[in-house]
Amino acid sequence: MKKLLFAALALLTIQSFAQSDPNAKKILDGVSAKLKSFKTLQATYNLTVTNKAGKNAGSKSGTFYLKGQKYQIADKAMQIFSDGSKIWKYDPEAKEVSVSAVDPNNNAITPAKLLSNFYEKDYTYKLNGNKSIGGKQLAEIELTPTNKSKNISKMLVYVDQTQQMIVSSKVFETSGNTYAYSISNLKTNNNLADNMFTFDAKKFPGVEVIEQ
Repeated sequence: MKKLLFAALALLTIQSFAQSDPNAKKILDGVSAKLKSFKTLQATYNLTVTNKAGKNAGSKSGTFYLKGQKYQIADKAMQIFSDGSKIWKYDPEAKEVSVSAVDPNNNAITPAKLLSNFYEKDYTYKLNGNKSIGGKQLAEIELTPTNKSKNISKMLVYVDQTQQMIVSSKVFETSGNTYAYSISNLKTNNNLADNMFTFDAKKFPGVEVIEQ
């Protein structure tokens, strides 16, 4: 009985510390509402990876396109297509594409998840205040996964509150690696055809399709 009591008290204590910051929620809700107001999104992204030793482990840039739950991510090494139910990952060098079903429980932050309030279910969050980045004052919000078994230890999201848009973010893995993303050249409500978000093997002669 004592063990059950201590367990219950411990759970209540954890829950009390897991409450999220209402100021951070207000900012994140504003970003989510702004994104949902657009029919389509298109932007350039830049990614820099830093290893646990603090050294640059690589960088790349590309473009992503978003239409509802459909998205495409394209860079020199990989193209990812999703029509909301399937995901195609095309490796042009290997001339192969892997096909899998969309997993709603996957904790990866995809462009489509930006249109949902993913932070409410999977993270606690707090506002760290404003940071000066690139001459702009941006709100820094820290998100911590509620599931400690996941490979992400925390995320830092930087929001331009005037534009109600995420400008950049940092993802910290439990392995010690850090992924820094920045977004630029944002375009909204462009006419994006639905076939942009599916992989048509006929357009890629000789490609091997791997069903997962």
